[in-house]
Amino acid sequence: MADLPENIRYTADVVALTEDGRVLLIKRGWDPYEGHWALPGGHVDHGETGLRAAVRELEEETGVRVTEDELRLVGVWDQPDRDPRGRYVTVTYLATVPADTQATAGDDARDARWWPLPGLPERLAFDHADILAAVLRLPAS
Repeated sequence: MADLPENIRYTADVVALTEDGRVLLIKRGWDPYEGHWALPGGHVDHGETGLRAAVRELEEETGVRVTEDELRLVGVWDQPDRDPRGRYVTVTYLATVPADTQATAGDDARDARWWPLPGLPERLAFDHADILAAVLRLPAS
């Protein structure tokens, strides 16, 4: 008997970094990982590109506005077990913003806060620590 097709969900995440080396994280408002810190992001809606979803999710969850042209592709994370709800594939983008950029929690985020890279929360949701590590290895542009 052939394997049934796997239901794969598509998400977009954003690593927003300030020019002075802080990263924007949200505190998740519900499971999975309720109360844990995570990168802003979420589901790609019907008819939407991952890039457009990244712009939308960043603004909905943090109030930070960027344009599609201001985002740089970091990569795709598709480990089968990266999300306890099932198979999720995320495309991640990097945005560099001014140091004085303000963030306010919205949508499904309980809090939104700028964190110094050497002082991140001990445990991030999903595989977001791996994503941040990949961003820190990127060559400067």
